[in-house]
Amino acid sequence: MEYPAETTVLVADDQAMIRAGLVALLSAEPDLRVLAEAEDGAAAVASVRRRRPDVVLMDVRMPGMDGISAAREIMTATEGGTSVIMLTVHDLDEYVYAALRAGASGFLLKDAPPEELVRAVHTVAAGEALLAPRVTRRLLTRFASLGVRDASTELSGLTNRELDVLLEVARGGSNADIARNLGLAELTVKSHLYHVMQKLHLSSRTQLVITAYETGLVSPGQVNGPEASV
Repeated sequence: MEYPAETTVLVADDQAMIRAGLVALLSAEPDLRVLAEAEDGAAAVASVRRRRPDVVLMDVRMPGMDGISAAREIMTATEGGTSVIMLTVHDLDEYVYAALRAGASGFLLKDAPPEELVRAVHTVAAGEALLAPRVTRRLLTRFASLGVRDASTELSGLTNRELDVLLEVARGGSNADIARNLGLAELTVKSHLYHVMQKLHLSSRTQLVITAYETGLVSPGQVNGPEASV
């Protein structure tokens, strides 16, 4: 996976000490630059509108506008141009599901090792998506209990190749994996993903995964193992 030469980041957390620690951790990386900090969701949205960072690290629970509502506004304001990683001490299903439906590109717990957080920022900046392994397992259990909605109309506008790419994304494949499995160039995969998101009116890779599960295109047993990233 190729990472951008420099990735700009905004850190949003209502606890000053945690925010400072995240800023220090990220600033120590030569290819990461922290543009701004925010102490609540509303401030994060306003800062994103001004600064347009590549990635936002967003706490879920904050006073006023929470992180999930802020993520939804950021995805709309930037048309998916800014990726959001949700950070929380809670791995409750409703937070995970709501964050992904809002368009978040990743969901990590605050007890994750520092190197995992840095890797997550790099990953979403490169256009991929990532979930903490134990969050992924819980999410797949949640999907298994959902009723499948009719996909005949919802996915009817996709070409056969676009359906192939969507299926590979839902199974946990990276762009490189998809390119290899389907015999395509990575740029072609990215082009297909763009068109699929446009047709389905979605703004993130994780929303594609949710749609694939909810329409029955893929089932939990079809992912590449219990710790597959999306």
